[in-house]
Amino acid sequence: MAEGTDQCTGSTTILRGGIMELRQLRYFVAVANELHFGRAAARLHISQPPLSVQIRRLEAELGVTLLTRSTRHVELTPAGAELASRLQSALPELDACFADLQEVQSGHRGHLTVGFVSSANYSLLPAAVRLFRQRRPNVTLRLLPLTSAEQINALYEHSIDMGIVRDTAANSSLQFTPVLTEHLVACVPSAHTLAGQEVVTTEALLQLPMITFPYGLMPGYIDRIRSLFGTRSTDLQAGQQVVHQETALSFVGAGEGFAILPESVAVAVPDSVTTVAIENAPQTSLLAATMPDHLSPACEAFLNCL
Repeated sequence: MAEGTDQCTGSTTILRGGIMELRQLRYFVAVANELHFGRAAARLHISQPPLSVQIRRLEAELGVTLLTRSTRHVELTPAGAELASRLQSALPELDACFADLQEVQSGHRGHLTVGFVSSANYSLLPAAVRLFRQRRPNVTLRLLPLTSAEQINALYEHSIDMGIVRDTAANSSLQFTPVLTEHLVACVPSAHTLAGQEVVTTEALLQLPMITFPYGLMPGYIDRIRSLFGTRSTDLQAGQQVVHQETALSFVGAGEGFAILPESVAVAVPDSVTTVAIENAPQTSLLAATMPDHLSPACEAFLNCL
């Protein structure tokens, strides 16, 4: 049987060793509703002979008679009535499915998983999430708090679509887009004399233990901090080691030492902690990390919200 397309649909399905087109089903529904080939043809904007041919082809593919025809009227057979009844709901469902697929393809529907370092939650992430939900209300957004190293691994495993990482070294397999740059600040106990200063030197910070993070989880960030102290980094007093910056702030507030964090953390510090600018403080950057060959339209849309 020759294949063809028209304004209704060019979709096909395989049945009984042949090819049945969705347009044949639409044609049949039109005839079933009108019970008149002429009116059905006018409704479909085609001539009557091709309509009759397509209905006969459909009957041949299905192996049943759907219509009884006479010169005066058309009637549905029991098989035709059954098919017409089922297609009344099936075709709209298919149309909705096809429309949804187009939305998925364009990034307006589907699922998106984004990893993020905790410091992003104090700066650009909340506004980006609100904007994305306005622009893509039918995309299910899942947010996962992960360290930079965990996000890199998750990208390779395809368990996240995008990561928001901090100061990560270049990687030939990933694409990094800078989304925020800020200075590092010292977080000190509010009861300490350093809390009363506008700017502190690295020399002054040496009097307190430094609360640190595991190097393996955030090497780029730790290297940035070490570069701040230069040769004096060996003189730092080792303090508590933590994974999350919220824990670091809690230990600072308890008087366990100081921590060096992005300046955006100032919006979330407790009263027991004070942020102080550091003399000649380096900058730190948040980067959107993606796999170039797995960048979906929804992922691109979220990136545009950052």
